[in-house]
Amino acid sequence: MDKTSKTYIGLVKELALTDFKLKYQGSILGYLWSLVKPIMTFLVLLFVFTNIFRVGKSIEHYPVYLLLGIVIWGFFTEITSTSIVSIVSKGELIRKIYFPRIVLVISQSITGLITFLLNFLVVIVFLFFSGIFLNVSVVFVPLLILELFVLTIGVSLILSSLFVRFRDISHIWEILMMAAFYATPILYPLSLVPPRLAKLMMLNPMAQIIQDTRYVLVTHQTDTAWKMLDWHYVWIPYLLPFVILVSGYWFFQKSAAKFAEEV
Repeated sequence: MDKTSKTYIGLVKELALTDFKLKYQGSILGYLWSLVKPIMTFLVLLFVFTNIFRVGKSIEHYPVYLLLGIVIWGFFTEITSTSIVSIVSKGELIRKIYFPRIVLVISQSITGLITFLLNFLVVIVFLFFSGIFLNVSVVFVPLLILELFVLTIGVSLILSSLFVRFRDISHIWEILMMAAFYATPILYPLSLVPPRLAKLMMLNPMAQIIQDTRYVLVTHQTDTAWKMLDWHYVWIPYLLPFVILVSGYWFFQKSAAKFAEEV
């Protein structure tokens, strides 16, 4: 590794840690706020979907099943939403100093990854107290987290590039995420969805990641892409994150030359 690469890696690390500290600076609870939000969301949705709609009654270990989905989805939405402004918010820095602009998006994503991993440990504690025992399939969890991270960075690169020119992107993305939350099997099992629509939903990498992680950690009764999709479609949700990352990187690098003029 050459000196320049080490410098940029050091810059990513410094920016990520600084963003993490600033995120909770002046807060009494600090990091706990990032935990309070998904826990409160989880408790409200657990009550509604267990006691009112009674969806949870049909799912084994539904509380952990639901919490895991909320934590994974929360990571994706938080990072993509905050990364949208990662270039514009550092406009002064970009105009003064030259460095690879992609560093800003990656550092923002790593900041969110730190929070996600801490929240994920809480899910593991919930698993333990729910009487769920981990088996050998837990070795796939790091691969699923890597897939999630790859997808998140790819989307973030596209959104942050677009936001430099089109400031409406943040509002559009917020609406899309609201709709996507209910179009992804976070609150309900796919068994409640018509088969053809369920298969279409499983082409979404986020649905595949959430369902695969639930299968590995919570219950083997979980419907997954490799259970539901035909062999010539099953590769799509697994490959899409990497296609999006490559496309996002290409689009970001193509747009980066004009960032200093446009931010």
